[in-house]
Amino acid sequence: MSPRILIVDDDPLERQLAAEIIRKFGFATETADSGEAALARLKSAGAAPVDLLLLDLVMPDLDGLGVIARLRAQAFTPPIVVQTTASAVDAAGAALGAGALDFVVKPASPERLKAAIGNGLRLAALEAELRRAARQASGHFSFADYFGAGEEIERAVRLAERAAKTAMPVLIEGEEGAGKETMARAIHAASDRRGRPFVTLRCAGLAAADMETLLFGESGAGPESRRPGKIAEAQGGSLYIADICELSQNLQARLLRLVRDGEIDFLRGPRPVRADIRLIASTRRNLIERVKAHRFREDLYYRLNVYPIFAPPLRRRRDEIEGLARGFCARFAAEAGKILRGPSAEAVSLLSAYDWPKNIRQLETAMFRAVAFAEGADLTVMDFPQIAAQVGGFDVRIPPLPLAAPEPAAALAPERPAAEIRDPNALALIDPSGDMRRLVELEAEAIRFALGHYRGRMSKMAKKLGIGRSTLYRKMKEYGFADAAPEEAAPDQSGDLRQDLQRTDAAA
Repeated sequence: MSPRILIVDDDPLERQLAAEIIRKFGFATETADSGEAALARLKSAGAAPVDLLLLDLVMPDLDGLGVIARLRAQAFTPPIVVQTTASAVDAAGAALGAGALDFVVKPASPERLKAAIGNGLRLAALEAELRRAARQASGHFSFADYFGAGEEIERAVRLAERAAKTAMPVLIEGEEGAGKETMARAIHAASDRRGRPFVTLRCAGLAAADMETLLFGESGAGPESRRPGKIAEAQGGSLYIADICELSQNLQARLLRLVRDGEIDFLRGPRPVRADIRLIASTRRNLIERVKAHRFREDLYYRLNVYPIFAPPLRRRRDEIEGLARGFCARFAAEAGKILRGPSAEAVSLLSAYDWPKNIRQLETAMFRAVAFAEGADLTVMDFPQIAAQVGGFDVRIPPLPLAAPEPAAALAPERPAAEIRDPNALALIDPSGDMRRLVELEAEAIRFALGHYRGRMSKMAKKLGIGRSTLYRKMKEYGFADAAPEEAAPDQSGDLRQDLQRTDAAA
């Protein structure tokens, strides 16, 4: 899902022009004609979240500074980019002091507007990621910090929230990398044991003897040789056992006693020891099938399966991919000291189309690599060559080394067309059938773009296009822009433009 920009301006022409420009950047847009309407939209329940506010400072009733003050009073601070005129730059400085991230002077060029919005979104994503990391480190975070929208993940979160309010064991099932440990940490943080130890044991790849040592510790001849195990470390808190399906039958029996009786029987201890531990387990294999195959104890399975939770794979949670990717990008860019706006619209489409067999963990790795080797301000499909090679419609060609010897023409395989990464304002020279477009069409499109870009300022349009004003008027009439021009031109010039066009029409 593309970032959503709320454009707040009392001038309908300014709202329309800003919305058209911003949509060309690949963002979703909404508009509000007053400060009060903007606040009502931001507080509306069930509406899509607004990722950034493009806010005009000069409005009747509630102006831009008033909107910022109201948002701060409500402890709601979406990233804000303010718009002002050249004569009111002092007000923009006040807005920055009040909490706005950036300002643009009307009429802002598309490049300046894109940079301001991109920087605002990037900074907001970085701040959100840092807040999430701080909450995770302190144990004060919620399920909302980890999980997005979607029927399956919402069902899993509801079960996890209910499980967090009890002391019963929890079993989380799901594929490798689907976020099972993350969910276990969220359950611990939402329980009455938050702030106490959360201890993890990962069983995959461990021998039975090593699992036993890690769980129950080591006992030696002297106190200095005695090492507490994970169970002792987790006293008063939660013990998370990942891939519990890999436990040996002996360890399953000893773990059953912990779950059933709340006791630990140390092999060298004189008697069982009481344990105050919340057990959370996960498995990437079907446990009931292992029970049928007599590879997992049935009694332990039903003790663990009180609150079964399924963590759905990422391919069934595609709406979350963009948010996860932007969060990873913000974190890795900050660690690398880079300034990145995040994945482009084309890159988001690519990432959303991929099935991610290793789920969130694989996405995190892909984003780490892309950020490490990124050279531009945005991550494009060129930064994900391995992913693009596996998704139809994205063919990313990697150029050969400069000193590589050319191969004979006969040995070269037919080239597939490379992925075309275009600026939304670029002029297409090829039509859908693969033929060159006619000069008349290109000229009309260039004039239409200039009309919006320079907001109907005819002298500047003519100068930048390299033609005279009378020629420009005539061509606009020929291409049918006469009726559209007054709505697209700046308010103080639309009347003069209409008169000029009428005069040109009469002269013709």
